[in-house]
Amino acid sequence: MTRRVPTALIAAVSLVAGFAVAQATGVRALGGAVLVLGAAWCVQRSWRTAGPWRVAFVVVLGALGFVASHVLARTALGAWPSVLLVSAALGAATWLVVDTRGRPSR
Repeated sequence: MTRRVPTALIAAVSLVAGFAVAQATGVRALGGAVLVLGAAWCVQRSWRTAGPWRVAFVVVLGALGFVASHVLARTALGAWPSVLLVSAALGAATWLVVDTRGRPSR
């Protein structure tokens, strides 16, 4: 049995990577493309195991988190801490809603 990287980790890293690419290149659309590709990867790998409703719920949470990170970035928290906070929250939610779906309980 091989262990696969949790979808939660991919979701969280996609948000961070998208922001990093946007900042490094100065091209926000490129960062957005990284984020969309990460989301598509998460959807594709989780659709069968977690089901469409759970996956859609997490995608909506990700979109709301994306907006929240922009709002929080304008506060004293700043950009990077906001992105990291929202990414951690998205990762935790994805773990609970998608990754633990279908796992046998102990």
